[in-house]
Amino acid sequence: MKRFKKVVRIGVPLALATGILWWMYRGIGWEELEEALSHKMSWTWMLLSMPFGILAQVFRGVRWRQALTPVGERPRLSTCIHAVFLSYASSLVVPRVGEVLRCGVLKRYDGTNFSRSIGTVVTERIIDTLLIFLLSFLTFLTQIPVFLNFFHHTGVSFASVLGGFTLTGWLVTVACGMLALLCILLLVHRVQLFSRTKSVLSDLKKGLLSVREVESPLLFMLYSIGIWVSYFLHFYLTFFCFGFTSELGVTAALVAFVVGTFAVLVPTPNGAGSWHFAVKTVFVLYGVEQTAAALFVLIVHTLQTLLVALLGVWSLLALAFMKEDFFAFRKSRII
Repeated sequence: MKRFKKVVRIGVPLALATGILWWMYRGIGWEELEEALSHKMSWTWMLLSMPFGILAQVFRGVRWRQALTPVGERPRLSTCIHAVFLSYASSLVVPRVGEVLRCGVLKRYDGTNFSRSIGTVVTERIIDTLLIFLLSFLTFLTQIPVFLNFFHHTGVSFASVLGGFTLTGWLVTVACGMLALLCILLLVHRVQLFSRTKSVLSDLKKGLLSVREVESPLLFMLYSIGIWVSYFLHFYLTFFCFGFTSELGVTAALVAFVVGTFAVLVPTPNGAGSWHFAVKTVFVLYGVEQTAAALFVLIVHTLQTLLVALLGVWSLLALAFMKEDFFAFRKSRII
């Protein structure tokens, strides 16, 4: 049974991502991709975008440490940042496993209470969700015609939901719905495991409420905003890598960013497939040619995913050396 669960958790998301990617790129030749990488792309802008991808994760690690302080946990800042790097990299293999893994990293290397750290992670996610919904609402208000056109082209029609789907749209929707249901069931199962004892439930509650007692709520909120501003710049600067996206403007980037953020909720490795399809569709609605839009999302997503993987490898190596300093760190805390 355990082996079957592992196969489902890893195999199904990979199969879904592979299927969507194959369907999107089945008519594009490798020579077109090579031409785009060699002659049609500005690598300078791509390199300029990368530090913001790193900065977003650093902000997340700093904010997490701040949230842990009110519950009596004081892990090293470097451990928090490495744990975040490693969590994103691990989610490339098993979607959604990173949140649990980074709490395990803090417990192993700095002795942080696992249940309390899980509580703070849940709190972080709630805050992030509120921020992205606020951004989505503001973007939607300014771009209602574009979003309505997007819903129409993707089969999500407010006027006729049932009649708007193509066969492919139904298959993708059903598959995504089943995976979302599976994620909910796994989450419920984990919560049940965490709450088997009263002490664990109490620790989880403390973690959830930690944000109310942070030393500087304003600083905490600035870190939260900084995370999403960095993510947006990480994405927006890549627009200037190609002539066909450099003139789209900030508004189009916001729309694509919001749509892409919701697309990665589909449990595929780093949103592979779902993010490609959603962002490509937005570009097409703004007048970008189909093949050019597909090449953009393929190149940008691949390079940004490679950055996540490299940060994970770096943190894995760094944590291996940090293990020897654990007892010295604990001793200094006691003193």
